[in-house]
Amino acid sequence: MSSAASGVNLSGRRALVTGGASGIGRACAARLARAGAEVTVLDLDGEAAEEVAGKLGGKAVRADLSDPAALDGLEVEAEIVVNNAGLQHVSPVQEFPPEKFAAMLRVMLEAPFRIVRAALPGMYERGWGRVINISSVHGLRASPYKSAYVAAKHGLEGFSKVVALEGGPHGVTSNCVCPAYVRTPLVEGQISDQARTHGIPEERVIEEIMLTEPAIKRLIEPEEVAELVVYLCSDAASFMNGASLVMDGGWTAR
Repeated sequence: MSSAASGVNLSGRRALVTGGASGIGRACAARLARAGAEVTVLDLDGEAAEEVAGKLGGKAVRADLSDPAALDGLEVEAEIVVNNAGLQHVSPVQEFPPEKFAAMLRVMLEAPFRIVRAALPGMYERGWGRVINISSVHGLRASPYKSAYVAAKHGLEGFSKVVALEGGPHGVTSNCVCPAYVRTPLVEGQISDQARTHGIPEERVIEEIMLTEPAIKRLIEPEEVAELVVYLCSDAASFMNGASLVMDGGWTAR
């Protein structure tokens, strides 16, 4: 879909997508670029970021968002920030490694705070900005064995709302996108962990664990999430602020 066909023209806008080398981030980077934005792809995998950015005519940045020093060194010049980078670990609370818990909160909660903190002055100066946080249905609901992920996403939801209240008067909106399970390497990587934790074969995980709650029995495609992200950058969505847009196939309708 072209930017003209979709009615979204982001020419002259700069976008930063974290975790932009694969999965949802890659789809968002590609869609924003098609809408005319100049995209910076930030990822832990520098080679993959270079590959994606090269195809989009954008820029690549390698950064470990779990490293506070790396966060301190980031220069953020973007009117559109898509906080997408994430990781998962599946384990009961009493067995959950504290260092893993801390790292996950740094990547999925502290890093978005630091990135947005750096981006806001420029957004305020221009009178326009879009903060889009890729949350999850787990930002609104909990599941067993995902204490760090659920805690981080719930925190991200709260942070997003604060930015919405502070940024609104300056032309800056902040919203969360909350998908259920998306067909990404992150989800594929959970299958073996879920099988081990729940004591079932891997081939049963998607149907018996991941698709039990949604009424629509399929995984979400990354491109579907990217379309919602681009919509939030459009003029039509200029009054969308402080919202959590749910893409869960009916999960939270229960």
